[in-house]
Amino acid sequence: MRLRQRLGTGPRVPEQPARSAADREQWTAEVLRADDALERVTAEWDDLHRRCATATAFQAAPWLASWWRQYGRPGALVLVLVRRDGRLVAAAALRRRGPFGGLTNLGAGLVDFTDVLLDDGCADRAAAELAAALPLRRPWHSLELREVHPEAAVQRVWAHWRGRRHRFADSLCQYLPALPMDELLKRLPGKTAQRSRVKLRRIARSGVVVHSATPEEVPWTVQELLRLHFLQWQDRGVTPEHRTERFARHLTDSTTALVATRRAAIHRFELDGEVVAVNLVILCAPFGGLYMYGAHPDLREKLDIAGMLFGAALDEVRAADIPQLSLLRGQEPYKQRWRPDRLANQRLVLGPGRLAPWAAARALRVRARTAAVHLLRTRLPRLKEALARRRLR
Repeated sequence: MRLRQRLGTGPRVPEQPARSAADREQWTAEVLRADDALERVTAEWDDLHRRCATATAFQAAPWLASWWRQYGRPGALVLVLVRRDGRLVAAAALRRRGPFGGLTNLGAGLVDFTDVLLDDGCADRAAAELAAALPLRRPWHSLELREVHPEAAVQRVWAHWRGRRHRFADSLCQYLPALPMDELLKRLPGKTAQRSRVKLRRIARSGVVVHSATPEEVPWTVQELLRLHFLQWQDRGVTPEHRTERFARHLTDSTTALVATRRAAIHRFELDGEVVAVNLVILCAPFGGLYMYGAHPDLREKLDIAGMLFGAALDEVRAADIPQLSLLRGQEPYKQRWRPDRLANQRLVLGPGRLAPWAAARALRVRARTAAVHLLRTRLPRLKEALARRRLR
């Protein structure tokens, strides 16, 4: 009895308020720098890729890992990972650009879209945690991301960034709605639409057969793509990188894995048993994209190559219930004929606080280059025209 009384007269401990589910969540972040880091997180990276609505094929683990194997510099890889209760919910694949802590995206000039991955179920909190985890601590640190879509997931990271930040226009991309070809032709002026219909009927009567390559067929189909690409551009100057062995290895490895997971399709166009064209289309939730193609030069005299490629790509995109067909970067004449909608990518530069001279200097250099490009595109044609008029006098 005395023991009970003693226990009953002790100080009363106040009840603790119930913790919400959000308070009980455990958020962790880490930065991996090992050269094989991407290989070690492939499974959970691609699981997150499926849960990120803005993700493109350029953020898929097979594409990033393949690019890194062929183009990466040892010791330069930087992966920033955020987990909620042990599950990966945010990820960024970056690389060191130089000795002073400058970071940029993987892919260099081979990507049309740069982004991070955020879980759609907690995208805003995940973006805030990823922003806080970015290794931008010293005044000379900076992060520059090229080819960022205006609706990319990394725009949320930008919104949560508390240091210096700059935004510039980058490459112009173009888009078409994923409509049946007859509907798409209604976007064109009457005579152009009529000529296009005639060309499409000629393609239908030509006997061209379209094959969508299986993963096992991808390696030799990529070889055909590059062979035809060289033939197509040999008189107009092929991109030097497209002639390298490392590009061929990267394109083969990444495309094989992407085709196997339905994140890309590669079409072979055969006429009389001969491969006359090959087209590589990337597939993601927001859009399908015409990444690269090759066509025999002689085919141009017989058929409308652009119409043939667009038709097969539209069929692929519509079968996957994807709302848009992207023509990706570039303003080639064959694209303009279709009256595409235009939307510029962005270049983002981040730095660690108000005193970030390297980030500011990087932004100034970007601004100067952007102004120079704009000047060349707008004033140079006028100058040439003025000089031509003066010669006529």
